Amino acid sequence: MEKKALKKQAEALIPTDWGRFIMKAYAGSEENSMPHIVMESMNLDRSKPVILRIHSECMTGDLFHSNKCDCGEQLNRSMQRIEKEGGMLIYLRQEGRGIGLINKLKAYQKQAEGFNTIEANVLLGFEADSRDFGLALEILKEEGIQQIRLLTNNPEKIEIFKDSDIELLERLELEIPPEPDNRSYLKTKKYDLGHLLKSL
Repeated sequence: MEKKALKKQAEALIPTDWGRFIMKAYAGSEENSMPHIVMESMNLDRSKPVILRIHSECMTGDLFHSNKCDCGEQLNRSMQRIEKEGGMLIYLRQEGRGIGLINKLKAYQKQAEGFNTIEANVLLGFEADSRDFGLALEILKEEGIQQIRLLTNNPEKIEIFKDSDIELLERLELEIPPEPDNRSYLKTKKYDLGHLLKSL
């Protein structure tokens, strides 16, 4: 079955704790019940470089404030900065580095046995990271974004812009201080996945 290109299916003004945003749903069809999401600040100026955060869904961290990862705090800080300076967050529905919530919880059980995040995913039959950040490029092209300043520590997110028409002007650090419950997770990010982290 041929993959349908991502298109904006709907949008609405959403007032949030961070400020007012235009929320847009992107999917191959309007029947998709789990579209990718764009949160666009009211002061975004497409004629200037746009602050961008590409954020993969993390229900445990983003919604339930789990301390096993730094995702929720990264989302919070990104939204604060985007609202203040003008920008966009692309929220990709790629829970658990692309393996889904059920398998993510199974991976957590493996981690409780002493395996790191990469080892746990591999033991379950998955790649270390199954996400497709190219989806963000599709959305950015639809949105007419030409230049960005990217909020990330992840070199894979930087890599997708190398052969893209969208110009990456700057990487903006988004480092969250480690906590006892996520220190091991962050070490794996830094030493095994190459994330650009200064601490640890």
